[in-house]
Amino acid sequence: MCRNIKPLFPFEPPATDDEIRAAALQFVRKISGTTKPSKKNQAACDAAVDAIFVASKTLLDGLVRTGPLKDRATEREKARARNALRFAKAPPPPKAPLLP
Repeated sequence: MCRNIKPLFPFEPPATDDEIRAAALQFVRKISGTTKPSKKNQAACDAAVDAIFVASKTLLDGLVRTGPLKDRATEREKARARNALRFAKAPPPPKAPLLP
């Protein structure tokens, strides 16, 4: 799945319409394979974003929380720590000795 699409539930405060629309846009960009559709495809992409926004909003409004609420700042720091480990530069491998 696209790394730019962030989980929107269960957070306090709840996800805004702008956050839901941004996730829908990222999803459409991912499955269409383009970040900027051509003029001929713009209407289809816009309609898809609107439909996915409505479906996502309906889903988020209908979900029932069963665990504790998550804090956005805490989750952001966890993601930064994971990325730091993931993208940490490894030391260069030792050079093999030259054979005479």
